[in-house]
Amino acid sequence: MTHMFSVAALAIFLVGAMFAEIIAAEPEFNPPVYEIRRAGGPIKIDGRLDEPAWFAAPAVGEFHFTWYKSGQREHSVAKLLWDAECLYVGHICEDAHITAQHREHDGKIPEDDCFEVIFAPDPSKPEVYFNVEWNVVGGYLDNFRPAGPKQPRAKVWDAEGVRIAGTTIGTLNDDSDTDTLWMVEVAIPLKNFANNMPHTPPHPGDTWNLNLNRHGGKTNMQYSQWSPADTLLPNFHTPHRFGKVVFSKSGSPFDQR
Repeated sequence: MTHMFSVAALAIFLVGAMFAEIIAAEPEFNPPVYEIRRAGGPIKIDGRLDEPAWFAAPAVGEFHFTWYKSGQREHSVAKLLWDAECLYVGHICEDAHITAQHREHDGKIPEDDCFEVIFAPDPSKPEVYFNVEWNVVGGYLDNFRPAGPKQPRAKVWDAEGVRIAGTTIGTLNDDSDTDTLWMVEVAIPLKNFANNMPHTPPHPGDTWNLNLNRHGGKTNMQYSQWSPADTLLPNFHTPHRFGKVVFSKSGSPFDQR
C-alpha cells in the first residue's frame, strides 16, 4: 500500500512539474505600441485614404491570426490619426469574397466582413472600454463596457457623429468570382468619451489601451487582430491584452495648417 501511495505521489509531482514548466515557458506579454500622428489637415471621409496624412502615417504592424485553424490568411493594413475633434481609423483588408449586407446602426454587423476598434481611453481604468465595429457599406455598431468584459454593457449608449465610408475592389455578396480588397475610413468624435478620458482632446503623450480586430463574412472567415488575445476560443473582449497607442505631437510632414 505504501508503495502505491509513493507511485501516486510521484505521478502527481511529475504532472505538477510539467505544468510548472508549461507556465514558466509561456512568454511574457509585451503589448504592441503605436504612435498616432496628428492629421495636420482635413480628413475627408470618403473611403479612399488619399490624404497626404494617410500616406505619411505608419501602419500599426502585422495582424495576428490568434485562433487560426485553416484557410487563406487574409491580411490587413491599418493606420490611425487624430486631431482635436476625432480619432481616425483607416484600413485596407485583403479579401477574396467580400460580404456586406447590413447598413443599419447596431445591426448584425458581425455577420459581414467587419473591422473593429476597441479601446480604454483612460489607462488607469483598463476595464472601462468602448468598441465601434463596421463594415464596408457603412453599417456599424457601438458599445460601452463600464465595468469590464464580464459585466453587461451599458444599456443605452450610442456614439454621436461617427462617419464611415468604404470602397471595394470586387463585387459585394457574390462568391462566384474572386475579389481583391475592401477599404474603409472612419472618423469617431472624441467628445463621445470625454467622461472617460483624462483630457479632451488628448494631450500629446497621453496613452490609450487599444486593439484592432477583424472577422466575419460567409466565406473563409478568419479572425485577426493587432494585439493577440489569450483565450482558447475567439474573444476580442480581453482588455488586459490590448495594445497601447500614444497620441503624438508630431504631425504629417505635409501639415496643411
